Amino acid sequence: MEHLYYLVAQLPAFTTNTESSSKLPITTEYFKDLCSRFMSPRDNELAQYLSLEPPKNMEPTGSKFLDEWYTFERNLRFALAQIRALKMKKDAKDIPSINDGEVIQVARTATGMDSPLSAEQYLNAYRLSVLDRIAPLDMFCVDAVYNYGLRLMLIERMKKFNRDEGLSSYHKIYDEILGEKK
Repeated sequence: MEHLYYLVAQLPAFTTNTESSSKLPITTEYFKDLCSRFMSPRDNELAQYLSLEPPKNMEPTGSKFLDEWYTFERNLRFALAQIRALKMKKDAKDIPSINDGEVIQVARTATGMDSPLSAEQYLNAYRLSVLDRIAPLDMFCVDAVYNYGLRLMLIERMKKFNRDEGLSSYHKIYDEILGEKK
């Protein structure tokens, strides 16, 4: 436990503003390296496997915070899949049903947006708000470190999005689907 105070003190603050062109003061790789030096082996193992993509089969991680995060993210992904399947008139019976009205409404809003980039930005903002909502009050506990890591990964992911590159990629994929390779 005493090592977490030193670990948390080394983690630089960063803004969640993805519009800014400024670099993040830390990378996920460096964050995980710090975790490996200052966390217990068990807590470090969870930190090394932190992911924005939840495990397909929910098994308890040993962290109430991570279990709650992965449950939320899994539900959001299932809701998005259900709505996209319905829009495409595909069978969605293999996708588990979601009973969380807030998550379903967020998924509906995101899938109704014209721009995939806008939808991703909207979903990212919602994910950050969920991380804020479920964040532990004790800033020096292991769950606070996990929260920091997930926030960092979300911001890193969003900073990779580029409108022009995304549009180019979209047209390339669209042309390949139509068989009009250029």
